[in-house]
Amino acid sequence: MSEQKYQQIYQVIQLIPEGSVAFYGQVADLAGLPKHARLVSKALKVAPSELNLPWHRVVSSQGKIAIAKNTPLYHEQKQRLLVEGVAFKGERISPAHYWQPDLFALLTQLTH
Repeated sequence: MSEQKYQQIYQVIQLIPEGSVAFYGQVADLAGLPKHARLVSKALKVAPSELNLPWHRVVSSQGKIAIAKNTPLYHEQKQRLLVEGVAFKGERISPAHYWQPDLFALLTQLTH
């Protein structure tokens, strides 16, 4: 897959504020890659660690952690979100933490 597409995805993920979560499809849409939610997942799997992406802020469209439950990575993601103040109701993240960016401000950030 195109490195440029991955870079677009990484740019959006970097903008997700602490204490908020974005959906895979939302990240794809904001990166200019509609209907490419799976590409977001692939990009995260190969992301260079030196980018220090807040990968833990990307979740499924159901507001759940998309990693298999009871795995170390699942627990790491949940713990990182809890440290940032993200609240859970059972396995779902409270909608109050869903990222709703100002699209004009976001566009400005992505183009500069």
